[in-house]
Formats: sequence, C-alpha cells, structure tokens
Amino acid sequence: MRTQQRFTITNTKAFKDKLVLWAQQFDDVVWLDSNNYQHQYGSYDAILAVDALTSIQTDVKDAFKDLKDYQSLTNDWIFGCLTYDLKNDTEALSSKNFDGLEFPDLYFFQPKKLFLLKGATLIIKYLSGVEDELTSDFKAISQLEENTSKPDKCGDVKIKLRIHKDDYFNKVTRMLAHIHHGSIYEANFCQEFYAENTCINPVQTYRNLNAISNPPFAAFVKQFDKYILSASPERYIKKEGLKVISQPIKGTAKRSKHIEEDHNLKTHLAEDEKERSENVMIVDLVRNDLSKTATKGSVKVEELCKIYTFDQVHQMISTVTANVDKTTHPVDIIKSTYPMGSMTGAPKISAMQIIEHLEETKRGMYSGGIGYFTPEGDFDFNVIIRTILYNETKQYISYSVGSAITAKSEPLKEYEECLVKAKAMRDVLEGKAL
Repeated sequence: MRTQQRFTITNTKAFKDKLVLWAQQFDDVVWLDSNNYQHQYGSYDAILAVDALTSIQTDVKDAFKDLKDYQSLTNDWIFGCLTYDLKNDTEALSSKNFDGLEFPDLYFFQPKKLFLLKGATLIIKYLSGVEDELTSDFKAISQLEENTSKPDKCGDVKIKLRIHKDDYFNKVTRMLAHIHHGSIYEANFCQEFYAENTCINPVQTYRNLNAISNPPFAAFVKQFDKYILSASPERYIKKEGLKVISQPIKGTAKRSKHIEEDHNLKTHLAEDEKERSENVMIVDLVRNDLSKTATKGSVKVEELCKIYTFDQVHQMISTVTANVDKTTHPVDIIKSTYPMGSMTGAPKISAMQIIEHLEETKRGMYSGGIGYFTPEGDFDFNVIIRTILYNETKQYISYSVGSAITAKSEPLKEYEECLVKAKAMRDVLEGKAL
C-alpha cells in the first residue's frame, strides 16, 4: 500500500529541476517529462520514480515472460526500460554487433518513492516503510538550490562516427538492393556517433538537451552507473483502460528561424510522397501488430500523417488505436507489438535481419522504450530516440540516429536527415548549445 499526499506547486519549472537534482542520491531513477506539450493522450506533466524496493534485470531469454511474472506479482507501479534487442525474445533473431554501453536488456523496478505532477498539483505516493519520510523529503526538495549540480570537469567531448559517409552510402545502396529484390519494402537504418575515454555531467547534459528540444516524451534514467538522457518526441505505446494507443513517427523536416521558410518546410513535408508512403507503410505494420491482441474490428487510424512541430524539427506522426479485452495481460500487448514498427521496417522480421547485418553497432537501449506500468495494468512508453546514452564506468558516450530507407530513398538525402536528427545531441555534447 502507498501513503499519498497532495501539494500545490507555485513554480513547476523550478520544482522539476529540483526533483531531478534531488533524485541523484539514488541508484535507480526514472524521470519522465512532457515539457507541458499539449497532446490528446497525456496523463501527467511529469513523473519521478526513485529508490527500488524490488527490481528485475534480465537478458533477452524469456525476458517478456519474466516481466509478465514480475508485473503480476508486484501489482504496483513499476518503471524501467526495454532494449531494442528484446526482438530476440519475440523472434528467432540475434544481436552480435559491437556494444560499447552494456545496458541490461530489460530492467524494471518498484519505486519506494513516486512523484506525479499535473498542472500545479503534485501527488506523492510512498510505500509502507518510508512513508514517514514523505513530508521531510518534500521540504528538502523545495529548499534545494537549483544550481547545486556538480560542476562539469570533463573537458571536451570528441565525437567519432561508427560509419563514415562513404560507407554509409554503400550500406544504403545495399539496403536499396534488398528493396528492389522484394525482400523488404522499408527498413530503418541507423548509425552510431560515440566518444570514448571521456565523461559528462549527466544532469546538466540532460538539462541542455531538453532545453533546446522541449519534447513531449523526455526522460532521464539512472541505472547505477548507466544513464539515458532522452529528448524523444515519439510515443511507442500507451494503454489507458481498455484502449491502446500507438503513435509512430515517420517523416522529418528541419526547422527554420524565418517564419515563411519554416512554413514552407512544414508544407513540403506534409505533401512529400516519399515521407507519406514511409508513414503509411509503418501505420499498416502497427495496425497489424495491434490486431494481435485487439478486440475484433477495434483497430482504427485516428490520425494519418499529421504534422507536429517541435523546437528542432517538424515530424509526421500517425495515431493508431485499438481496444483490448479486460483479460488481456498488459505485457502481452507490448510483446506482440515489439519492437515498434517505426524503428524496424516492413516486413518486420526481414527488415530486422537486414538491419542487423548492415548496422555496425548493437542498438541496445537506442530504439527501445522507457516507461511504466500502473497498479491497474495501464502503461505508457516512449521510443528511445534523440537520446544520449552514457556508461560512466566505461567512460563511453553514444547517440544514434536513423532514417527509413524505401525504394525512393536517395543516400545523400538520408544522410542529411540523420545529421538533422543528430544536431541537438552533438551541439549539447560539444558545448554549442550552452
């Protein structure tokens, strides 16, 4: 059981900063922030979960079964992450590429301390055993100085490319050959940018990344010595009662500071046949995935190829929904749709096989999901994109970007799209965003 208290927050932005700072004393931290982005299926403006009472950490073998058992047994709020490589649990696939980060394939924990912010209302829920700390913790957070994060003494971060430009062109050409031969229609091809033997201040890096992007699915995750600093604009999947919502992104255009040019870029994206065809193919894939657990005839496309504008880019997003029976286990819904279609391709299994062969890096957390389950069996997960990953012990920093390759793709344009997506992460790490 959880003890609950309600507080009114006068300056939510400052309080959110203090919450993230205060959370750093714990080994297990999940912070989720919508940045006050107004969208139809929002539940909370921000959530903080810290201090594990119980947890589960596993590799890919039987990972979803283990998660299902853990979620059922806990019957409480649980927070955590799914790596892309859990595809190897859902299908007969493998991941043998280089992994410089070494995150666990699946990690969830039951927090002793939970903070839910909506508007000016903060609800704090503490488990039995720590409930006496609730009021004193709130007071400590409120009195915290906002600039008390450790100074950054790490020096310059020198970004390297795992796949250089000419090699990228060659790999996209090979991907196109698979498409022309009919093996696949579309595949999301990704590349890693990384830095070795260096460090970052995780909190300050997250703040800088979030400040220039202000995305609706931002996240800060700490797993002991490993960090996920995410400025994701994309929801993977959400369950709200008996309704399931998936919102794949396919289609990206850069922003301009000039109003007329920015409007033209947005209009061009909305009318771009290649981008629309990419989006529609993934929508069909998502519809098929959701139908595996949906009640008959309930899968619907609520929005098709709608343009959403963020601080860094315009995005083409579709919204697909379905209804499920009350006896359907929430983990089964995730397993039947995993990995998300926007980060794989169509047909899904063939696309994942080709992706694994052509990419140089094990994706790990990149293109996985961060989220939570409620005691009622609802859930909400983002897609881990526009994200900096950091292993503090190994002093390894990584971010990856990708684009959808279709028959109409031009290698140079795909490469330029990757650079647009990578800009925010690179600017933050190289100090250009400060």
